[in-house]
Amino acid sequence: MVYIILLAGLIVGLPVAFAILAALFYFMAVGDFPYALRLVATQMYGGMKSFPLLAIPLFILAGELMNESGITSRIIAFTTVLVGRFRAGLAMVNIWASVVFAGLSGSAVADTSALGRVFIPEMEKRGYPRDFAAAITAASSVIGPIIPPSIPVIIYALTVTGVSVPGLFLGGIGPGLLLAVLLSIYVMVFAGHFEKPEPFRSKASKINILLQGIIPLLMPIFIVGSILIGVVTPTEAASFAVAYALVVGIFIFRELKIKDLPAIFARSMRDSSVIMVVIGAVSAANWLMTYNRIPNMITDFAMEFMSAKWMFLVSTMILFLVVGLFLEGIAAMLVLVPILHPIAVSMGVDPTHFGILVVFNLMIGLITPPMGLCLFVADSIANVGLGRLTRQILPLFLVELIALIIITFIPVTVLGIPRFFGF
Repeated sequence: MVYIILLAGLIVGLPVAFAILAALFYFMAVGDFPYALRLVATQMYGGMKSFPLLAIPLFILAGELMNESGITSRIIAFTTVLVGRFRAGLAMVNIWASVVFAGLSGSAVADTSALGRVFIPEMEKRGYPRDFAAAITAASSVIGPIIPPSIPVIIYALTVTGVSVPGLFLGGIGPGLLLAVLLSIYVMVFAGHFEKPEPFRSKASKINILLQGIIPLLMPIFIVGSILIGVVTPTEAASFAVAYALVVGIFIFRELKIKDLPAIFARSMRDSSVIMVVIGAVSAANWLMTYNRIPNMITDFAMEFMSAKWMFLVSTMILFLVVGLFLEGIAAMLVLVPILHPIAVSMGVDPTHFGILVVFNLMIGLITPPMGLCLFVADSIANVGLGRLTRQILPLFLVELIALIIITFIPVTVLGIPRFFGF
């Protein structure tokens, strides 16, 4: 009955946090919990009462400020100079702009929204089908939460397992770049015939564009670098990112206006509150599962029937792919990882490797129907219909699946950079 209530809530469009709480209240009401309401409220508050979690709203605010600071247009110009001359140049610019933008927002949905409004109409002008332009924008935005700084990685490390944030940040660089390379190969092979020639740019113009592009690139370098050398915590680095975005937007590019700040703060508060409520609800649900020894039972079952590490990894990846079809990535992570992480460690899977696999896997769910948020955002911009968009996204989904298989069975693609830096 508990699962029926949960599924019914999700089907009728109830927010994930409220669907979880409805199932939780029912379970406790029929059980031996006389103070169910007080207990759930206490567990929710305890799940959200964490100083490191302050990094989440701060990174969201930094991303919003960067979006309003004229950063997006400069990122696009910067990547156009670097890769725009290749076959399928504008599609490649779209992909590599997501790589750069990933270091600013840490959010796939923000990436799709900010870059899609520019790239989708521009790619159509240059000869690409509008539905393909929307699909490649959504598919490349998956890179956003993988390359640091990443909001899902912070949530994974701070609220789920206690794995090193710097180690996970560094672990995401290789898979993010691998995905960008594979998507670039795909568009060069299958989409190069669409594009019309790019207008000529003078050498002086290119140099100016590259110099302006350095400014947004410095932010992720400072953030990750300061965390790596131990100068700041992730929360303090997030506050630095906000200050950096304000200075760049107001005083350097001068495109961010003081009058725009209240609306930016309001959007950031709204987006942050959604994530925090989910964290609180799942924290209460996890407490109840632990109280009923559900993780122990699942662990015993897995250890009995999965004797090999590769069997566990394959089963876990399939599970996350299926769950990602129906459940938002952060909620799925908070529910499943506390159960699966101890099993992974007991089977010899590196915690950093497993963390990046989980994040990568669940982010693929952002482009898969019926719950792919990036699909909805791209379609709201392109207005081509989810049917056409889904047909175009399927080959790109297979490309991302290939990347997932590579990082699953070749751990050095994830662990190479963290081990080089001693993590």
